[in-house]
Amino acid sequence: MLINNDFTELAVVKNNEYQWHSSPQVGIERVYLDRIGEEVARATSLVRFAADSIQPRHTHDGGEEIFVLSGTFSEGDKDYPAGYYLRNPPGSEHQPSSRTGALIFVKLRQMHSDDKSIIRVNTQNHANWIETQGTQRCPLFSNHYEDVYLQRFPANNVWHCELERLTELLVLSGDISIEGEHYDEGSWIRFPADSSLKICIGQQGAKLFVKHYELA
Repeated sequence: MLINNDFTELAVVKNNEYQWHSSPQVGIERVYLDRIGEEVARATSLVRFAADSIQPRHTHDGGEEIFVLSGTFSEGDKDYPAGYYLRNPPGSEHQPSSRTGALIFVKLRQMHSDDKSIIRVNTQNHANWIETQGTQRCPLFSNHYEDVYLQRFPANNVWHCELERLTELLVLSGDISIEGEHYDEGSWIRFPADSSLKICIGQQGAKLFVKHYELA
């Protein structure tokens, strides 16, 4: 399966374009944002857990990156409510579940083999945010290959970006416009390297998940 697999081109999935696909586990569905492979794949997805759904314990050879969008996501006896960022390195294993239901943003098999970081960040904790040039940023992870953070903008702001690396945006709240195209909450956008952007923030402000990276 190949979905948005050309990383030299712009890729977009808006929230009104979601196509939900059943997974092998009952109660768990996915929206494929980009994907290379079948059930075992390099993939970026939205994953929806129904209440009391559970996956078998498994290992991710290329690591797994998760942002909890709503509900409460669990790994074993650890609960992570909306706003948590999780990073499980290559070779790690876990048993995902949700007692109450959850929606998560997931990136699978995209880490470099030397990445050993186990990260848990509660972005609802104000202490994790910093002020930067009139906006607010919550750093999530950074190394030689990638830089991941949340960025919160006031209403009617403009963000000028010179992107040296591949960059993904997920609109967590509010809305943005880029070159006249409007993106509401839930929209996912991937820009190729060496892009130059002018991002216009809507009247309600916006909060974005941002990831700059090199392909592993």
